[in-house]
Amino acid sequence: MHPFHQELKSRLVRYCAIDSQSDMDSPGAPSTACQHDMLDLLVTELTEIGAADVTKTPYGTVIATIPGTVSGPTIGFLAHVDTAPQFNATGVKPRVIEGYNGGAITYPDDPDLVLSPDAFPYLAGKVGEDIVTASGLTLLGADDKAGVAIVMTAARHLLETPEIKRPTIRVAFTPDEEIGRGVDPNLPADLGVDFAYTFDGGELGEITYETFSADFAVVTVTGVSIHPGTAKDKLVNAIHLASKIVDTLPQVTLTPETTDGTEGFIHAVDMKGSADQMELRFILRDFELEGLKAKGALLRQVCDTIAATEPRARITCTITPQYRNMRYWLENDMTPVELARTALADLGIPEQSVPIRGGTDGSRLTEMGVPCPNLFTGMQNVHGPLEWVSVQDMTRATDLCLRIAERAAQPG
Repeated sequence: MHPFHQELKSRLVRYCAIDSQSDMDSPGAPSTACQHDMLDLLVTELTEIGAADVTKTPYGTVIATIPGTVSGPTIGFLAHVDTAPQFNATGVKPRVIEGYNGGAITYPDDPDLVLSPDAFPYLAGKVGEDIVTASGLTLLGADDKAGVAIVMTAARHLLETPEIKRPTIRVAFTPDEEIGRGVDPNLPADLGVDFAYTFDGGELGEITYETFSADFAVVTVTGVSIHPGTAKDKLVNAIHLASKIVDTLPQVTLTPETTDGTEGFIHAVDMKGSADQMELRFILRDFELEGLKAKGALLRQVCDTIAATEPRARITCTITPQYRNMRYWLENDMTPVELARTALADLGIPEQSVPIRGGTDGSRLTEMGVPCPNLFTGMQNVHGPLEWVSVQDMTRATDLCLRIAERAAQPG
């Protein structure tokens, strides 16, 4: 058995059982108080394993130092503690399926739920490995507590093994990555690294240096409210107008369920309100800035078109940037990518480098001047009840983390 196997399994189960879901509607940093439970635990654990400079910043990021034994670039290893708000993440009951037998996996708390290798081929390649899932009523939270467990295990090993040659390492655990607020403007300076890596990726061997660019849009529809008994020619129902906006947007193209590869989309993620006023939220995604701009223009055009049909209503569309494709910066300096590739080759792990249809804290860090590609953890089917991860994939990610540190200590 791999020497890190039991530690990774124990850490993942312990971390996933802690509620740390973020909340886009909260203005706080972190956005939810429960994230402090994870952050404070990591402060304690980092202190116990002997990390230096252990700090929880005012914006809720935990940062610590693993002192170097040789000169070299200062490297950051990061993961995020929050879990996605898209699905229930309260009362997570992680379970470990030892030595997966290759069949369909069922769930004790939802007998109708099935995780099948027929539907998810990556699972078919994990026969004999230890698979961690939730119980059926929640997501698991391997996104990104698998990353947290990997970075913590690597940090503990480095601190206990001073003979490993490595430069200074900085580890950081951020809140609110899932709602696009994981990178505070002060983080690059507080982190103080030459480059960094997020452990927030999927399949074994994945190195990501190209992500979506992302904007967030809020459409507000204000109608005219009046008693329905006297509403003829007076009432303007905001629900009807909001529904027309959604219905007018492309349905068979430009949605997440109709696109893949390098195609972008407009995704309606939330719709709430009443006949008086409705609020619609959209995320806009594209790999190229021109495509992202076009999607914003299309959304505004649809809003203007619907507004023109009812001059008594007021419809506004506000679009704000979230993150940008890290490729725009990394293609000018591939140092961290090449270092990770060399480390993967040392370990005999085939590389997978494909654009990911999402973003990471590394997207924002790279844009802010800290080159930060994303590395695999093994997590699969994230943000829903079928989420799972192989502990063996996590051990290989831990090996990669350590090998990057060793390779960075070698001249040239």
